[in-house]
Amino acid sequence: MIDTFGAATAVFGAGIAAGTINTIVGSGTLITFPTLLALGVPPVLANTSNTLGLVPGSASGAWGYRRELAGQRQRFLWLVPATVTGGILGAVLLLVLPSGAFKAIVPILIALGVLLVIVGPSLSRRLHTHEGRNRWLWPAMFGNGIYGGYFGAAQGVIMMALFTVGIDDDLQRLNALKNVLSAIVNGVAAIVFLFASHIDWRVAGLLAVGSLIGGQIGASVGRRLPPLLLRTVIVCVGVTAIVSFIR
Repeated sequence: MIDTFGAATAVFGAGIAAGTINTIVGSGTLITFPTLLALGVPPVLANTSNTLGLVPGSASGAWGYRRELAGQRQRFLWLVPATVTGGILGAVLLLVLPSGAFKAIVPILIALGVLLVIVGPSLSRRLHTHEGRNRWLWPAMFGNGIYGGYFGAAQGVIMMALFTVGIDDDLQRLNALKNVLSAIVNGVAAIVFLFASHIDWRVAGLLAVGSLIGGQIGASVGRRLPPLLLRTVIVCVGVTAIVSFIR
């Protein structure tokens, strides 16, 4: 458990790294969750504490991207109910389902997300030409909210994939929207865990401070990445996530 200076430093550092990566693309949990497990934190306790601890980082990243959020109010209001209800349901499922229930499907979801990020621009142009607003995006975001509330590793990759296909807009603006909605998913899931589960407050506190710093670093770096490079980073992180789950 987190009872030495070295362990606390490792958790704090993982929080900074996760906050940075979550803001740029997502998947910060792939750093923090294994770190907590390696330090002896039980899996469910690690998951609940990690979710709470990364909320400040998500909020910090969203604030760092605030300029890219301009003009997206209607889009946000359309998608936030799906995100909130999905996040709550996912958090409840974490508390009632066996810990390995989603393990088989997670790599498939991430792989699909990576594929959509790659083919998204051309697919998005075709869909918008023939359909206008893509109504499928709301239930898809509801499903992503469930996944995010349940575990959330690489939910940013999946969310960006959905946005790439379903929303015709600049990639940095979509990333800004992703950061806000990810913060909401983590936030509502954390509220459920506060009332219905246990939290390791030392872990959550160290991750919170670290991720808060990382969110600002991620916003500074991520906002400067050209679209092609940002898309490449998303794909690389997604592939890394798949490998980490199936090995």
